[in-house]
Amino acid sequence: MIRGVPRLSGKAQKQDLPLADRWGAGNSGRVRVWELGMLAVPLHSPPRKKKPQNLAAPADGMNVLFIVADDLRPALGSYGDPVVRSPNIDQLASRSVVFQNAFAQQAVCAPSRVSFLTGRRPDTTRLYDFNSYWRAHAGNYSTLPQYFQENGYITLSVGKVFHPGVSSNHNDDYPYSWTTPAFHPSSEKYENTKVCKGKDGELHANLICPVDVSEMPEGTLPDIQSTEEAIRLLNIVKESKSKFFLAVGYHKPHIPFRYPQEFLKLYPWENITLAPDPDVPKGLPSVAYNPWMDIRHREDVAALNISFPYGPIPEDFQRQIRQSYFASVSYVDTLVGRLLSALDDMELSHNTIVVFTADHGWSLGEHGEWAKYSNFDVATRVPLMFYVPGMTVPTSHLGERIFPFINPFTQVSSPVAQGKSGEIVELVSLFPTLAELAGLKIPPVCPQPSFLVPLCAEGQSLLRYFPSIHGGQGNNSKGAKGSDPPVAFSQYPRPGDTPDWNSDLPLLKDIKVMGYSIRTADYRCTLWLGFNPSNFTVNLNDVHGGELYFTASDPSQDHNKYRSDMHGSLAKKLCNVWEHRIWGSRPLL
Repeated sequence: MIRGVPRLSGKAQKQDLPLADRWGAGNSGRVRVWELGMLAVPLHSPPRKKKPQNLAAPADGMNVLFIVADDLRPALGSYGDPVVRSPNIDQLASRSVVFQNAFAQQAVCAPSRVSFLTGRRPDTTRLYDFNSYWRAHAGNYSTLPQYFQENGYITLSVGKVFHPGVSSNHNDDYPYSWTTPAFHPSSEKYENTKVCKGKDGELHANLICPVDVSEMPEGTLPDIQSTEEAIRLLNIVKESKSKFFLAVGYHKPHIPFRYPQEFLKLYPWENITLAPDPDVPKGLPSVAYNPWMDIRHREDVAALNISFPYGPIPEDFQRQIRQSYFASVSYVDTLVGRLLSALDDMELSHNTIVVFTADHGWSLGEHGEWAKYSNFDVATRVPLMFYVPGMTVPTSHLGERIFPFINPFTQVSSPVAQGKSGEIVELVSLFPTLAELAGLKIPPVCPQPSFLVPLCAEGQSLLRYFPSIHGGQGNNSKGAKGSDPPVAFSQYPRPGDTPDWNSDLPLLKDIKVMGYSIRTADYRCTLWLGFNPSNFTVNLNDVHGGELYFTASDPSQDHNKYRSDMHGSLAKKLCNVWEHRIWGSRPLL
C-alpha cells in the first residue's frame, strides 16, 4: 500500500531554513489520502470515469517532468540575458539541449497551452480566446498527457498546465489527460485581490506587488504550494515504481508581479534600464498594436492616468515593471531549483526526462507594449530545453547529484549549455518530440483537415536537432537534406483595424482580422487578413496590414519593410504564407 506523503508544514520548519531555502517549505498542512490503484488520491476526488485505455506496461522509456512557466520570455542567463539571475534553470540548460529560437503558436495562455498539449495549431483547436473546449467545439483530440496515460504512465498535473476554466472543461481535461484531478494551489484565489501594501499603508490590487510571504493569506504563495505538491507527488510515484508524467505549471512571471520581496535585492535600481526600443514603430500598422489593457486595470497603473491606447508609461514606472518581472523570474528559478534538487534526492534524475518551457513571452516596453497579445518575437519566443539522461549527458549513477540547488543570493552560476540549437522550432512539436524521447510511437502527421482524427500531430519531432553526447550537432538551420528550411507559425486575432478596449483579447464572435505570421531564420512576416468567425474562413484579398522584418539588420523588429519601395516585390514573395505546407488546406475565400 502507498501512503500519502505529507507536505512540509509548521512555522518552526520555515524559520530553520535560510532565506532562499524557505521556498521549499510551506504551512498548508497534511492531506488525507486513500488508495486508488497504484496512486494516493485526495479524499475529495470525484470517481474516475471509465474509458478505454492501453493497459500495457510502459516501454523502456523514461519518466517525464514537464515544467511550464507563464509569460516567460527567454530572460535567462542561459539565453544570454546579462541582468537576470537564473542559476538553477541555467544549470538545467547546461545539461540539456537548449533551443534558442522556439516559438509559441499564439501569444495568449489558453490557446497556446491547448495548442502544444494537443499538438494542433489554433486554427485546428479553434480556440483563440478562453471560451471554448476543443473536444466539444473542434474535435476530440488526444492530448500529450493522455497519450502517455494510455501507454501506461501515471499522469499528474500541478498548478497552471492547462488554462483553468472553459477552455479545459473546468476540470483541466480530467479524466482524459490526468490519472487524478489536477492540483491547484489554494492561495491562487488571492492573486488579484487587495494584498499589495501601498505607500499609503493600505492594501491594493496592484501590478507591482513584492510581498512578505508570512503576511499573505495562508502564509504562502501559489507557486510555493505547487512546488510542495510536486515534490509530494514525486515521493508517491517513486514508491509506486510506476512510470510517471508530471506536469508542473508556474504562475509567475505572469502579472500581477506578486513575489517574495527579498528577490528585489537581486536587482538594484541602478542596474535597471529601459527597453532599448521603447517607442511604437513608425511603420507599424495600427491593427498590429495591442493596448495592454490587463495592466491598465491594476490600481497602481490606473492611478497614473495613462493615455489610451499608446501611453507612454512614465519611465520610472517602466523600470519598476522590468525590475519586478526580473525578480519574478528569479523567484521561479529558485522554485525550479528546489524541484530539480528533490528529483536528485529521490534518485530520479537518472531516469527522468526534464522539459522546461513557457506558454509565450511578454513585452517589457519593446515597441511601446507591456503584454503578450502580438506576433512579435518578444511575445512569441520562449525558452525550450530538454534534459535527457544518456543523451544530453552521460547516464548518471544512483545517488549522483545532477541538479544541486543553487542559492541565487550567494552563488552566481555561468554554466555553458551542453548543446545549443539555433533552429527555428515550434511548441506544437512538443507532443511528437516527447513521445519519441520516451520510446513511444510517434503520432502520425495530421492530414488536412484533421477535425475527425483523434490522434495526430501538426508539429514534427525535434530529435533530429539533438546533438549527441558523442559530438554530433544534429542538422543545421537549413533543415534535413531534401527538406524545407524550418519555420515557425503564429497568429493573433483582432476585433478591428485600430486599437480598442478588446483588441488584446477579443471574443471569437468579435474577431474580424487574423494576423498570420511566419518566422524563418532570416525574417518575420505577418499578414493581417479578414477573418469570418462564424465559419472560420480567411479572405486573402482583404489585407488589413503587413509587417516584414529582417533578422540580420533588424533583430528587434523595429523597422517594418513591408511597404518599402526597395522590398515591395520581395515582401509579396516572402509573406505568401499560404504557399507553405502548414496552411495549404486552410478554408479560404
